[in-house]
Amino acid sequence: MKKLLVITSLLFCSIVCGQSAFAKAEKLSAQSNYKAALPIYLSLLQEKPKDPVLLRQTGYAYSKLEQFEKATAIYKRLLATDESNADYHFYYGGTKGLWAKNASKFKALGLLDDVKFHLKKAADLDPKHIETRWALVQLYVELPGIIGGSISTARKYATELKNISPVDGYLTTGFIEEYEKNYTAAEKAYKSAVEIGGSPLTYKTLATLYADKMGRRQDAVAVLKKGISIHNDSQLKSQLEEIQ
Repeated sequence: MKKLLVITSLLFCSIVCGQSAFAKAEKLSAQSNYKAALPIYLSLLQEKPKDPVLLRQTGYAYSKLEQFEKATAIYKRLLATDESNADYHFYYGGTKGLWAKNASKFKALGLLDDVKFHLKKAADLDPKHIETRWALVQLYVELPGIIGGSISTARKYATELKNISPVDGYLTTGFIEEYEKNYTAAEKAYKSAVEIGGSPLTYKTLATLYADKMGRRQDAVAVLKKGISIHNDSQLKSQLEEIQ
């Protein structure tokens, strides 16, 4: 009986200590202190190597620290726990894309097929997955045509986004037009995003186009002032200070 009580006590302590450690890691992550949170997540993973929450948070911490290769390895383990989960394909494919973007050209070429496959898989699994379609737009716009880039494919995903989330659809359309240096078309799309959504991001994006690409500083200032009057957003204020 005494032995059973000791074992029960040790198990209870292990559970409580684990919960306490996870709570500490989550608090550190909430404070953007991923460097301190990461060792805690890794320690907890040794005890629960297939725990989806721990795998997701560990991968996220690695990503925020821009250790994309390690984040990809963690997300691969997460994906193995449920290959029908669109988010898991997105985490794995998207992070592998960031790894490819920061790797040598030779290394990147070996990663891109996997990136495309998993992002497309996420889009197929979830017809309303906004983040995946954003990633696919960026991927197909930024890749050279010789290795699979395609503006027409990017436009297809932007159109899908318009049907799911009109604001994101207009923002991605503007992104494509801006990349193609069709600044008037980009302005039209971004203004539609402001009218429909009106989030700080929409004001920021339109103002950046005016200031950086169209040489219309006063228009950028006017857009930012309007956004600030509605949202009182610190990032919009910082952008306004930089432009003025």
